[in-house]
Amino acid sequence: MPPKNHPGRMPHNMAEEPSDLASSEALLLHEGVMESPRLVSFEFGSGAIFSSRSPAKQTPNEDSAGLIAIGDSGAILAVADGVGGYAAGEVASRVAIKSLLEATRNLHQTTSLREAILDAFEKANHAIIDLGQGSATTLAVAEVDRTSLRSYHAGDAGVLVTGLRGRIKHQTLAHGPVAYAVESGMLDEHDAMHHDDRSLISNLLGSSDMRIELGPTVQLATRDTVLVCSDGVADNLTTKEIVALIRKGPLDEAAQALADACRKRMTEPEPSAPSAPDDCSFVLFRLHA
Repeated sequence: MPPKNHPGRMPHNMAEEPSDLASSEALLLHEGVMESPRLVSFEFGSGAIFSSRSPAKQTPNEDSAGLIAIGDSGAILAVADGVGGYAAGEVASRVAIKSLLEATRNLHQTTSLREAILDAFEKANHAIIDLGQGSATTLAVAEVDRTSLRSYHAGDAGVLVTGLRGRIKHQTLAHGPVAYAVESGMLDEHDAMHHDDRSLISNLLGSSDMRIELGPTVQLATRDTVLVCSDGVADNLTTKEIVALIRKGPLDEAAQALADACRKRMTEPEPSAPSAPDDCSFVLFRLHA
């Protein structure tokens, strides 16, 4: 386990400064206590990764995040949120992200990346159950390449894709009663952001009933921005606010603005605005022009 003041464990000799992520490399964050996102460059795009503990607690950050290069033209973005109130949430989220790394590192000619990701979900689920600690975690994954994206998720960690002008091209639906009520038209987003049951989750890794939701293939255009995040982002900022922060401008500035906005909303609540102190983690990705 990395020390509590370390931003995360970096396999394959990742440098501390922003750098290229080669085809065999990955950047994983566990129990992060970060002030600023880490920036990474691919041949076909740029990424930023961030994870920080809730300002309202001293216990470990239960989120984990990963940015994994797949060859020279693909990447996996992932965020897992160990569920508060369950034992060893930080262990469960770490298992989920490491399972993705192991599955993608063991790819061979007869296994597609899609199959590897699905297998990682299943193996992580069984491994968390086998811990016997009552642990659980959400997990959201975006598989991206030079032209397209596919999302995979279980729980309320999510994936969002926005164009340069702010048009939402894809957004996953959280697995919980409040999100389902919004989807059906029973609640609007404002009421949902303040609902007492917003934190209830109906689908988790660490459960025999876990299910994986696969999104459609989404075509990506130059300058589209992909966000994978824990509910520490989505419970503190509206979708409109998130899109406004990430859709344009240099990616490093967008990532810092998103981290700062989440932190401010948690520590300086405003009337009628959501404020839900929580661990906060995200991965941003943008195709190069």
